[in-house]
Formats: sequence, C-alpha cells, structure tokens
Amino acid sequence: MSYDRDEEQSQDYLFKIVLIGDSAVGKSNLLARYARNEFHPNSKSTIGVEFQTQKLDIDGKEIKAQIWDTAGQERFRAVTSAYYRGAVGAVLVYDISRRQTFDSVGRWLNELQIHSDMNVVTILVGNKIDLKDAREVSTEEGKTLAETQGLFFMETSALDSSNVAAAFQTVVREIYNILSRKVFQSKEKRSEKSSLSNGKTVILQAGTDETNNGGKRYWCCSS
Repeated sequence: MSYDRDEEQSQDYLFKIVLIGDSAVGKSNLLARYARNEFHPNSKSTIGVEFQTQKLDIDGKEIKAQIWDTAGQERFRAVTSAYYRGAVGAVLVYDISRRQTFDSVGRWLNELQIHSDMNVVTILVGNKIDLKDAREVSTEEGKTLAETQGLFFMETSALDSSNVAAAFQTVVREIYNILSRKVFQSKEKRSEKSSLSNGKTVILQAGTDETNNGGKRYWCCSS
C-alpha cells in the first residue's frame, strides 16, 4: 500500500494484487475481462509476469489496483516468486472443471504465505462456471475450503463475465476497509496522547475487536 498524499487530504491508494493458481485456470482471461472487458478463447499461457492497473472509487477515494498476472507453470515459479513481495491482495483461481487445480489450492496458499511480506487479503475463485456439464468441483466444496482457510469465496466465468468484477472489487474493498480502520485507530491514539498532554480526562471504554479476536474472515457468493 502506498500513500500519494497526506492522510488529512483526499487520498489515493495503490494496492498490489496477485493472481495465482495453476496454469490454464483462466487467470489471464479473468484479468482481461475485468480490465478491458475482453475474452480470448485461444490465449496462450502467461510467460513470467504481466499486470494491469484498474481505478476504483471507494468512499470518495481513488483506489488504484495494480493486478499482477503470474505464470502458473512450475518452470516459472522461481522467476515469479519475487513478485509476491508487497502484495496486499491475492486472487487464487482454480478451474471448476479440473479437480487437480482445486487440489493445488493448499500449495498456492503455502507459497503465498512464504513469499508475501504481510497478511494478504485473499479470495478463492472457482472459474469457468460456464462449463456446467464438465464440473468436477462443487460449489459447496469451494465454500467449505474457503471457510476452513479463512478466505473470501466466489465462482466466476471470464467467458460470460459472471462475478468477475465482484471478485476483484471484494478484495480491493476489504483491503481498503482494513487500511481505513488502521488510519482511524492511529488518529485515535494521537488524539488520546494529545488529551493526556493537555491534562484532560481520558475515559477508556471496551471496544469491539475488529479482527474478531484473530478469527478468520469468510464471505462467499456464486451464481
């Protein structure tokens, strides 16, 4: 996350988000559909890393989401691992018509934890729901795994645009919400210190735990 202006002024934020998952699950087409409203049925596997920047308006603030599309092939793993650094969001994609891509989710989560610098807001995405007759992974299985791992969850189709924008926006909004809480808490602490230095009485009240006592977040949606 980066600040382009002072906290007290209108703010711009830059959030780095990585797209991860096995090769050919549709990561590049999800990004193409979201960023340019395009779909390429014969798209080739991504070599190395590509990224697109999308602007969103949240609560009157301009948010820039820099979305990195990483290669899923094993031979590019060493090259792309460096690009996890600085990421505050992740879209982990599997293909609902190929169970082996769903079975790889745990490995991708482990890699994300190893290479990222901080806790990353992550959504699990079951892509290609347009392939209904070829489904090998049920919606319920996706939801259950997401709940177990503390992830957001959504099923999408890059082909017909189903839930594509919603998936990316869910990640961006949650990152923004977390950052907003941190900024608010920082201002409260500065206010308390100022009150103490002025000899004013400070009443401490038990507040709600924004992190649910460290509990896992869970949110899901499917067509």
